[in-house]
Amino acid sequence: MPERRGRPAEPPGPNQALEVAARVLATRPRSRWEVDRRLQRAGAPDAVREQVLDQLAEMGLVDDVAFATWWREQRDRHAPRGHRMLASELRAKGVPREVIETVSASEPAWAPEERGLPTTEADRARDALAGHLRGRPLPTDRGALQRIGTYLMRRGFDAETARAAIRAAGAETGDDVP
Repeated sequence: MPERRGRPAEPPGPNQALEVAARVLATRPRSRWEVDRRLQRAGAPDAVREQVLDQLAEMGLVDDVAFATWWREQRDRHAPRGHRMLASELRAKGVPREVIETVSASEPAWAPEERGLPTTEADRARDALAGHLRGRPLPTDRGALQRIGTYLMRRGFDAETARAAIRAAGAETGDDVP
């Protein structure tokens, strides 16, 4: 019978904990909280976890501001979300509220207009709607429009932004949307 992988008998030391953190960070940027949770699961003592996290922060590999900025850019690029949903996702990743507010209030450093990314909440809503419709025409019946509005609100857009995006999509196609 093959031997099961599990926790080693002894808790990992600083070098082993650093290797665990490096493997976690190899796939994508992570928040400090995410790396800390992974080190906890590996059984690293508190002192070792703090030492490793501080070392990674000094190297610039664990930085909540950079992580939140990266997360925001990825969302704008692949799956536009409203500010509320974005903040919720970042809180779930352990990013402190102060960092979320700072990143939300700041202008994107990656020049979204040059990359064809949305720059405003309304642009994000229109992109999310276009992605949802995937080239299909905007329906004109009230029930379908309400479902689309609900879809946008579940993506973190407020009701007024959702209505404006639906009206803009209707205006582009020449449909009269209530």
